[in-house]
Amino acid sequence: MNSKKILVPEKLLVEKICVLGLGYIGLPTALLLAQKYSVVGVDINEKIIKTLNNGNLPFEEKGLNKLFEKVRGNFSATQTIEPADVFIIAVPTPLEESLKIADLQYVRSAAEMIAPHLTTGDLVILESTVPPCTSENVVIPILEKSGLNSNEFLFVHCPERAIPGNTLFEMINNDRIIGGINEKSSNTARYVYASFVKGSLLITDTKTAEFVKLMENTSRDVNIALANEFAKIASEMRIDVWKAIDLANRHPRVKILQPGPGVGGHCIAIDPWFLTETSTHAQMISLARAINDSMPNHILNKVRNILRGVSNPVITLFGVAYKKNVDDWRATPALRLIRLIQSEGWDVRLYDPFVRNFPCTIQTLHESVLGTDCIIIIADHDIFQEIDPSELRVRSKNIIDTRNSLKKEKWKNEGFAVYTLGDGTSFHSG
Repeated sequence: MNSKKILVPEKLLVEKICVLGLGYIGLPTALLLAQKYSVVGVDINEKIIKTLNNGNLPFEEKGLNKLFEKVRGNFSATQTIEPADVFIIAVPTPLEESLKIADLQYVRSAAEMIAPHLTTGDLVILESTVPPCTSENVVIPILEKSGLNSNEFLFVHCPERAIPGNTLFEMINNDRIIGGINEKSSNTARYVYASFVKGSLLITDTKTAEFVKLMENTSRDVNIALANEFAKIASEMRIDVWKAIDLANRHPRVKILQPGPGVGGHCIAIDPWFLTETSTHAQMISLARAINDSMPNHILNKVRNILRGVSNPVITLFGVAYKKNVDDWRATPALRLIRLIQSEGWDVRLYDPFVRNFPCTIQTLHESVLGTDCIIIIADHDIFQEIDPSELRVRSKNIIDTRNSLKKEKWKNEGFAVYTLGDGTSFHSG
């Protein structure tokens, strides 16, 4: 429940909300708010708007279709912003890869779209993840082009805390941070979010809210980097890192995450760079990023060892999403591994029953493995457990499990050599 009593804001007429950005965060947020308010969703992608107005969803998410059907009478989608009492910015903040800094073009554009419609007492909520001071230095000055100063409109940064595959549950039940430029802004935002959030609504200032969001994802990135380094060391020492991590985590103050093929998604692989872009005190963060980004190279080296002597090898990747059981492939480590394999001059094939609109061709299961020499599991979708290895027409029976997800005996019984990242025996350096 909310940690403090909800103070009713002076401006009670919160009737219409405009959400800019209808992606993995913006659309669920809009539909949850549409349970109480009239909501207009805005996106520059015409295909998304047409899909929604035709009664369909642009992506899959547990429970989202049912919610969509429930609130369609209170929700509309358009490419054009409309006047509202509350404006929510939930647009992407990609990374400028060559510079390792946040690309704020979509945030700026959203603020510029809002400014002409901003009136006294309106609330602007920035949900997009941004570097510290972005609200103060970038967004608010753009909003002030409306002719209002920051004392005449309300503003908060309220970063999301949700994960694809369980978005609605987490949006409803997780605690939420509200960073307002003043008390009235924070109280009004708290009033709006209380329409669906069951977790605590925690008040702070805008800059701290920006910083906390980045801290959360950076801590996970650093922890995963540590797990990946443990996996490499364990391989050298012929120790099963998965068993070792399980035992270490029995300590009441230890929580090591799991190693893997790298880190993906829009948050953990990107947000740490938002902290480092203006700081001279980010050595650990930068090193963690380097470790996690290098995992596809580590896997490629193992493939070279396994297929030494094989002419014109064919490699098949299972799961190009950045994590299991989702269709989200943003910043997936699979993409780097694909490019590395292609740079070797090898043929690479892909199978993922969830992912659509991937930059490389995704085939059916049997097309992807026909004549392959090595299967690599990147995203450990549950559906992969149902695969019968006896039905796969491969050339060489090798499979690399970067997630420790396989029922190994089933594959070994069909003659497959099973290699697991960090198991200390079959995936060792050499």
